[in-house]
Amino acid sequence: MTVTTTAAVTAEKVKSKYPKSIAFIVSNEFCERFSFYGMKTILVLYLTRRLGYDDDGATVLYHVFTSLVYFCPLFGAIIADSLLGRFKTILYLSIVYAIGSITLAVGAIPPLHLPASTMTVIGLMLISIGTGGIKPCVAAFGGDQFKIPEQAKMLATFFSLFYMSINAGSLISTTVTPILREDVHCFGEEDCFSLAFGVPGVLMITSIIIFIVGRSFYKIEKPTGNMFVEVSKCIGTAIVTKVKATSNTVKSHWLDYAESKYSPDLIDDVKSLMKILVLYIPLPFFWALQDQQGSRWTFQATRMNGEVGGLFTIKPDQMQVINPLLIILFIPLWDLFVYPMLSKIGIRRPLQKLTFGMILAGLAFSISGFVELKLESGYPILPRSGQTQIRIFNGLNCAYDFRTDLPDDKSFRVASMSLFERKIIQLDGTRTTFTVNGTTAGNCGDVQGTFRLEDAQATSYFLTQKLGKTQLISYVESPDKPKKGFPVIRVLLTSNNTREVTLKHLNRDIVRSFFSNSTEMKSLLVGEYAVYIDNVLVSGLTIEPGAAYTLVLQEQFNGSYTFQSHAIVPPNDVHILWQIPQYIIVTAGEIMFSVTGLEFSYTQAPESMKSVLQACWLLAVAFGNIIVVIVAEVNFFESQASEFFLFAGCMALNVLLFVWLASRYRYRQVQETDNSMVMSSGSTPMTTADGREANKTGIENYAYNTDM
Repeated sequence: MTVTTTAAVTAEKVKSKYPKSIAFIVSNEFCERFSFYGMKTILVLYLTRRLGYDDDGATVLYHVFTSLVYFCPLFGAIIADSLLGRFKTILYLSIVYAIGSITLAVGAIPPLHLPASTMTVIGLMLISIGTGGIKPCVAAFGGDQFKIPEQAKMLATFFSLFYMSINAGSLISTTVTPILREDVHCFGEEDCFSLAFGVPGVLMITSIIIFIVGRSFYKIEKPTGNMFVEVSKCIGTAIVTKVKATSNTVKSHWLDYAESKYSPDLIDDVKSLMKILVLYIPLPFFWALQDQQGSRWTFQATRMNGEVGGLFTIKPDQMQVINPLLIILFIPLWDLFVYPMLSKIGIRRPLQKLTFGMILAGLAFSISGFVELKLESGYPILPRSGQTQIRIFNGLNCAYDFRTDLPDDKSFRVASMSLFERKIIQLDGTRTTFTVNGTTAGNCGDVQGTFRLEDAQATSYFLTQKLGKTQLISYVESPDKPKKGFPVIRVLLTSNNTREVTLKHLNRDIVRSFFSNSTEMKSLLVGEYAVYIDNVLVSGLTIEPGAAYTLVLQEQFNGSYTFQSHAIVPPNDVHILWQIPQYIIVTAGEIMFSVTGLEFSYTQAPESMKSVLQACWLLAVAFGNIIVVIVAEVNFFESQASEFFLFAGCMALNVLLFVWLASRYRYRQVQETDNSMVMSSGSTPMTTADGREANKTGIENYAYNTDM
């Protein structure tokens, strides 16, 4: 009796004592997720605005990186389970991760003149190895700290804390890093990517320090072998044996050919695994849509107006904060309201919810396509092959009557300080030179010469006068939306002397200087500016997002200046908040798809196959990003809206395939046990594809016999 009582007291002490190590693990995860999401949020804007990638090139690199992030968990799990154990794997790969973050941040410092593109690729590779490699280890390492079943309830609270730390890190970083990127100015740039990458890098180093400091508190398990390797060997053996088998050797199932080396139980479990993996075939396409929030949707936001009531401006990359914020808000709402309502209309089984999640993702992309159509209606007209474009800016006091041999403009008038533009001129064959004669009734002097207009190019001419001679100065125009996302401006000044034109932001420490003998275009931040010539105030100017301006100035005889601005590219007129519906719908689809899919896989998989399915789930994300890379590389359409509709249409076909596969699936009978809601300390926890921990309290014990 004494022994029994002592054992009970000891068990009660173990049960009531929460592991001190958990504080270090949760803090480590918060810092790591802050680092990852902070870096990823601003990545595509760095690639386009600083490294010169076009939208397609940046999309390809972004999704190649993301796919590597989700391929690496497979190797991280193998290393942890078969070689190093979870503690050493997390530590070593976190160091690799931190080196990648530092490489990325240092490469973004302009004065160092380092090969930024090369350092970015190296940094992203190291980060993908690091974050992907530790992804399957951290939550499982946290689970190792608990004694099951005595601390089963504590384990459940750990998963909740872990889940919240991930979402908190994601939410804060996606809010803060765009502010560091745009609102802080360093090294003479409009933005400060080095700081925006540097802060996540510091957080990653901090996560390593926290993890090491907790070393004495950890319970460290030894490697026990990786089931994914065993499954791969079993499948490989079955295939090789079947190929070598004689025609007289016939097995009821192709996996039975592995029975000479593997136990019947393992073979049966692999058979069950394969039935589930067949359902995984359409899953990558969901992630192809879901993960474009950080690429195509961010690029879409750069072409929109983020100003809110003149109080603040929503930055394009800040729109990504909607996803983690809505996930935190939606998960309890789904459990309390949405799922009960769907159940009333017959959507209650997991494969039905997965289907509904995919439908929502397709709907979100349809909405993004319509938003893009609205954006495209306001885009500037660009000349294509066989076409050209011309503008004439009159910087003189006199109106001019021009006669030319342009195809559609034999004669036209350009008033003083005004603009003539012809956005589409059809070129006749290879001819690119046209005569021009400009006459005036004033005392400015006539002008004559030639227009040289190149194929698929815009050319502008500045009608000005220097030392009494009237002339047309030509330069190549940039009539497209500014590639870096900032509004741009060019200053044209008529003066007999070289003057310095300075634009000073009224609310920010931003100054841009131009000289009258230059046609250089420079970028600005949105806002109100004062225009100075040789430090004398001339006028004020409002700069709007997404616009390209040409500022025409003329010096008068009395020393004053005539001032006129022309917006050759109109400002963004569609508000960024129009993206909210597509974010809401795709996030709702993610909850229906990701959490439900993990729960389905966990409950339907044999006990020995749960970690294997976790790896396969993450591989589905990797393949989904490869789909985006292929579409971006092939570049089916010039219109981004058409690409969005393509993804939506393909998702509709994908849903039909999934419904057909799901209709053939029969649910595995799962018996409810006392510990059905809790994972053993040695098992791999369910983790959503973006690294967020799935809420275990929502797991159901499914035992359906009906389809889907």
